[in-house]
Amino acid sequence: MTDGITLDGVKLRLGERDFRFDTRLAAGRITAVTGPSGSGKSTLLNLVAGFDQPDSGSIKILGEDVTARHPSERPVSLVFQDNNLFAHLDLFTNIGLGISPSLKLSKEDRLAISTALDRVGLSGFEKRKPGTLSGGERQRAAFARALVRKKPVLLMDEPFASLDPGLRRSMADLLVELHRETGNTVLIVTHDPEDVRVLADDAIFINAGEVRLHAPAESFLERHDIDGLDLFLAARHK
Repeated sequence: MTDGITLDGVKLRLGERDFRFDTRLAAGRITAVTGPSGSGKSTLLNLVAGFDQPDSGSIKILGEDVTARHPSERPVSLVFQDNNLFAHLDLFTNIGLGISPSLKLSKEDRLAISTALDRVGLSGFEKRKPGTLSGGERQRAAFARALVRKKPVLLMDEPFASLDPGLRRSMADLLVELHRETGNTVLIVTHDPEDVRVLADDAIFINAGEVRLHAPAESFLERHDIDGLDLFLAARHK
């Protein structure tokens, strides 16, 4: 199975905290990134995205060393919790920036933006400003921006946290549908074991800045021998 993302001997110190990642994530699969708060889940995504630079080690995406590359030069799209929309720009422009920072958009690009908004349930919202939207609507707009970028790797940091249960399920279904269409590599940070069950092919459990378990989702959900993992899995029964 081809490596999609490889962190080889990566070490990073942030303040008083040390992170050590040495893992290989398969291409073309959805990997859930789990663990307690502060364990290093978002740091892992930031390293892959290029927002954090390792003190040592290397990062490869689809076989190419990207350790020294600027975030804009990496083949990734991002959907983070705070959605990163520009408040003074309408949704069409916000999403268009995902295709072209200069907003030089072709007819096909403009159609892709409208199609992406439609797929996330925001058809007709092109002229709306982020401040007029609910938190869930802003998060769906951020998802639409990731869709139009068409990058081979999608990084998602709790993208459904602000959505109500019904919309959360529909967005999860959309993610799976789009993954089947594109075959992209997805990393999704989650605190919900149900996301592992419904979405993921594989899952990793991070604790104290290291990957403690990396397994297929089905077997991951049955493990009880990893310190701290039981607390995460117990959320299924609440």
